[in-house]
Amino acid sequence: MRKSLQAQRSGLKSCDFDTVDLDTFIGEVSGVDAVTLPDSLQTFDCRNNRLALLALQQDDLIAAAQRAIHQYGAHRIGVFLGTSTAGMLQTELAFRERHLTQGPLSDDYHYEQTQNTYSVANFVRRYFALSGPAMVVSTACSSSSKVFANAQRMIDLGLIDAALVGGVDSLCLTTLYGFHSLQLLSEKPCTPFAAERNGISIGEAAAFALLERPSGKLAEDAILLLGVGESSDAHHMSAPHPQGLGAYSAMNAALKTARLTPDQIDYINLHGTATPSNDAAEDKAVVQLFGKQTPCSSTKGHTGHTLGAAGGVEAIIAALSLQNQFIPGGCNTRTLDENLHANYQLTNVNLPVRKVLSNSFGFGGSNSCLILGLA
Repeated sequence: MRKSLQAQRSGLKSCDFDTVDLDTFIGEVSGVDAVTLPDSLQTFDCRNNRLALLALQQDDLIAAAQRAIHQYGAHRIGVFLGTSTAGMLQTELAFRERHLTQGPLSDDYHYEQTQNTYSVANFVRRYFALSGPAMVVSTACSSSSKVFANAQRMIDLGLIDAALVGGVDSLCLTTLYGFHSLQLLSEKPCTPFAAERNGISIGEAAAFALLERPSGKLAEDAILLLGVGESSDAHHMSAPHPQGLGAYSAMNAALKTARLTPDQIDYINLHGTATPSNDAAEDKAVVQLFGKQTPCSSTKGHTGHTLGAAGGVEAIIAALSLQNQFIPGGCNTRTLDENLHANYQLTNVNLPVRKVLSNSFGFGGSNSCLILGLA
């Protein structure tokens, strides 16, 4: 991901997923179909859990989790994940087969371990043999941002010492045709904050982070969760408040919990979906709280909108920005909308970055913001 961000390389391609016949672009993770789940977890086999396992195998996360288990105990580690459709594709495939046979659903279809929203957390929990609290948040596009707040509260209460947090969302027909029915899909790679933006590009992703209670001397490059902010404006089922009131409230709450002022934020990773209404509302909220100087961008031109995984993915992007001291420029966008006034970055900028705010705003006005910083 770091190399793609630094090269401003998009992962979007023309949609060729399964039987989907739509004029749009998608972000599809390669190699998911080749992933094999452990024999003891075969009932969990679906695209979503394969994608989860593929992500767990990156960046020495398994070794880090095992170290935490040894240090704290399996009962002191929580699992808090976000998703929107979980293993919906498995259900679509099961009903496609049933349509051909006119019989009952196949015996190898397991709703509880695949489509059930809790499936992915249960899979991860069993994969590591954890016995601490586990839950899944499904609040659309804010899902895997809100789980950071869930984990932080559990740690602060002394119920756990560490948590695996993040999100997983995989491509399925329900998502693609659903957003098409809402007339929100773009026929080109999405262009956040662009004058000609006209919709989103659906992506899939999995992102995990290990949160731990700080103890002892921290490494100089340690990434800290400094603040979280949540709000629910319930303005509309699928449209943001036009003045960005819920977004403003969540960002302001994150600043307060972090005990920071707006001028202390070095970069804002915008929700930036590339729909006309979403970008306009977020722009109003950002300018009202931060003014027109704080550098910001949306990375959905790189990844597509990964829905329930977006908050986790963009928290990782925030960490990469901190670790590599650069602000990623928005991908695909060429000409900015002159009616938007935030300091949107079209190209990468190498600047000192100590604190990053990441926005995730979901359907129904469910808003979540994270602030990450260097130790």
